[in-house]
Amino acid sequence: MQTTKLVKGCLANDRSAQEGLYRLFYADTLRLCIRYLKTNDLAKEALNAGFLKVFQNIGSFDMQKGEIGAWIRTIMVRTCIDLGRKELRFSTDISDDGIAERMAVSPEVLDKLYAEDLVSIIRDLPNALQVVFNMYVVDGYSHKEISENLNITESTSRWHLSEAKRQLRALLAPNVTPNDQPTEHKRSAK
Repeated sequence: MQTTKLVKGCLANDRSAQEGLYRLFYADTLRLCIRYLKTNDLAKEALNAGFLKVFQNIGSFDMQKGEIGAWIRTIMVRTCIDLGRKELRFSTDISDDGIAERMAVSPEVLDKLYAEDLVSIIRDLPNALQVVFNMYVVDGYSHKEISENLNITESTSRWHLSEAKRQLRALLAPNVTPNDQPTEHKRSAK
């Protein structure tokens, strides 16, 4: 397996193996960093800082316990969180009103959006909402894991997710045109 060879090379501090591992995971990890951070410059900074951590800590990776890609993604998420931490502002005024509010976005609207548009819209969220949304929805972290990583309560994580969804719906709403609205079919009287 190619990744096993690269990991062993990185353990031996082989520069070509490090370059190979970097190239192998570059695109995926850059996309991950872009999702978490507000600017492309910050995303690139996080990517490079994250790979430095990967290479410095490759000795702690156990090939028997996990997959290198998942390990690298975890490091990248934590690096993005650390880099963006000064921007994160978690609300401590939490109410259940936002959680109870549910409003669907028409599938037609989502069909018209490209991945880049969605990333751009997610990046328009306040940092704390963006990070919680990405961790929960995109990367599959539980509220417990989010709370541990961000040093917030699980209820704060849930509130931020709910608020992120509410704000995303509001950001998507301007993209709805009258033609996008589903029409109701009325029954004809017999």
